[in-house]
This record gives sequence, C-alpha cells and structure tokens, in this order.
Amino acid sequence: MAIKPHHPFVLIMASLYPGYVWCTNPQSIDVYGFDFTPRLLFSESYDDNFREFEHNVQSSMITRIAPSFELKAEDRNSATRLTWQPTRNIYHDEPDASNTAQRVQLDSIMEFTDRHRLKLEGEWHKYERTTSTAVPGVNDKIQNSRVNSLYTYGARSADNQIDLGAGYAQLRYDNSGGINDDKERDTTALTTTWYHRIGSNTRGLLEYDHTIFDYLQANSPRSSKSDALLAGAEWDFTARTTGKLRVGYEHKNFDDSNSKDLNNPTWQVDLQWKPRTYSTFTFLARQAMAEGDDGADAVKTTFTQVGWRHGWTERITSIAEIGAGRDVYEGQSRTDDLRDYHLALAYKMRRWLDIEVGYRYLDDNSDADNKSYQRNIFQIGFDVSL
Repeated sequence: MAIKPHHPFVLIMASLYPGYVWCTNPQSIDVYGFDFTPRLLFSESYDDNFREFEHNVQSSMITRIAPSFELKAEDRNSATRLTWQPTRNIYHDEPDASNTAQRVQLDSIMEFTDRHRLKLEGEWHKYERTTSTAVPGVNDKIQNSRVNSLYTYGARSADNQIDLGAGYAQLRYDNSGGINDDKERDTTALTTTWYHRIGSNTRGLLEYDHTIFDYLQANSPRSSKSDALLAGAEWDFTARTTGKLRVGYEHKNFDDSNSKDLNNPTWQVDLQWKPRTYSTFTFLARQAMAEGDDGADAVKTTFTQVGWRHGWTERITSIAEIGAGRDVYEGQSRTDDLRDYHLALAYKMRRWLDIEVGYRYLDDNSDADNKSYQRNIFQIGFDVSL
C-alpha cells in the first residue's frame, strides 16, 4: 500500500462501528455476469461525549444506517470490485451533528504470470467529523480521494521478491469561511520493498518510503518531504502464528528553511497467535510521524493494542481489546496519553444476520488546556445480508 494512514488511532476508531469483528457470509446475485452483493449495517448507540470535550460535553443517542453495494467480476488471473457505501448518522439529541457520508472504492488485482502481479485501488470518501474540529461544536466537512498501485516482481515461492508502489492522495475541506483550508494538501508516495526468503516460513525485508506533502496554502510551513528506511521480517508458522515486524528511522525535511527538520525512530509490529482455531490473540504496535495539527509542525505518535477474540460456541464470539497511545506535538509543549478499552459480544443468529453488543471507554490525558476528555460508548448493531 503506497499511501499509509499516518495516525495509528485510525485502527482504534475503526472498531467503533459495526462490521469490524463480524463474520456474516453474504450471498451475491448474478447480474449480467457480475456478482452483486448488497448489505446493511445498522446500529444504535449512546455516546456520552461524541465531540471529545473536556468541559460542557455533548451526549446523544446515535442511529447509524450504512448500506453497502458491491459489484465484483473475476476470472482465473484477475479480479475487480466496485463498492459504494452511503452512511447516515443521526444524532437524536444534537441534530446539528447529524450527517451523511459517501464512500466509493474500486479495487483490481491482476496476475499476468506467476512472476508479475499488479494491484490497483482508488477511493473517494466524503464525510463529517465530530471530534477535534476547528470550530468547537461544529462538524468538519472533509473529502478524501486517493489512488494506489503496487507492482510485484517475483514468484510467491521465490527466494527474492520486489514490491514497487506509488500513490497519490488529496485532502480537502468543505467548511464555510475557509476554515481548515491551511490543512488541505496533496500527498505523493513512493515505496520499494525487497523480500528475501530466509526459511520455509520466514522472509526478511528491506523497505524504503518517500512521501511528499504539498500543502495548497501558499508558503505553508507544513509542506515537507519524508523518507523512511525500515528492515524486518514476516513469518507464517503453520496456521497458529503469523507476524510482521518492521523497524527503522524516519526523516522529515520541511520546505520552509525556518522549520526544524525532524527525525524519529519508527516501527510496525503485527502479531497473531491462534492457540485454537476458535481463539485468536493479536498484538499491534506502531510508531511514526503524523502530519501537524493544532499548530504543531508534526505529531509523533506511538500506539500499542492487545486483542483477544474467542468463539465460545459456533454462534457466540467475544472480543476484548486494550489500547494505549501517546501523541507528542512537535513545536509545542503538548503531550496526549490515550487509553482505549473495548468489549463486545457478537451473536451469529443466522447466516445472513449478526448481532453485536459492545462497550468502549476512551480516556485522553493531555497537558494542554481543554484537550483532555473521557468518553463512554454503548452500542448494539446488526449486520444484515442476503
């Protein structure tokens, strides 16, 4: 993936919504040779601080309606998928926060020979954010669009393999009065990864990433170039233990000569252990530099999460996650420490229907004024398919 998410808490917040841990098996409909799969995610939740305020918090019952429509075509050497997902979020106690999101995504995989493979993806996403907004109590309106490509040379069983990736992304705001225009940017990314087999189940890797952040505002002090070099390994020991480890260093060079260049150790760890076919433990760890926010030149982010998913019966599965992170704002005397706890129980009522009940608690302790918060979320959701 050429352009990577620069904030680790995206991984945490993704599981606030239904569909993150469910396992329905949707059936498709044949439409002129294409597989058409409709699906509906519906949830009711109570959020006691959906804007993540330290004082004068806003709470609400929230209804989320998220249908999705997938169209897929595949043959022996290629597959293409088009997905459209409109989403309506209704804040019953705070109507001004209600919003509608749209996401369109196109993915394609082509295998020309056993040595040459190409992955392409594009996405357009329009949505509104209720947290960390520029104007307190007013949603930020955001548009993201991106295209990525990844070419792989080398057979899957070969001793050596090379990935060449390229990507381009745009971030735009639709806020009135030009609010947040200073954050609008174009991002271009190039990545190269060399894999070398060092055992039947293990490959070493060496990766180089080059990313250009081009802010649209003239003479923006945030425009920069980032270079990261990482080394590591990935392994798959039977079906029980899989993992990926990358460790390296990142250098951020600002275009503005008055801004100080930044250096930061970076790492990415993904581990999965399945002592039983119905029980899975996961460990995630990240450290990287994110783009600046709230006046900071950049944000050094660290995140760790431990999770356990256990199937008590064929129909009932429990999910438990504990996460901890730290954000250090460069150019400011501000550090945020976040704790995240998530518990859920999923019930597979039918092949086409899953029900999930969950609770999440977030605690952000910041040494900046009015930036700390606590948040409780109670949710029940339904995943419906054909």
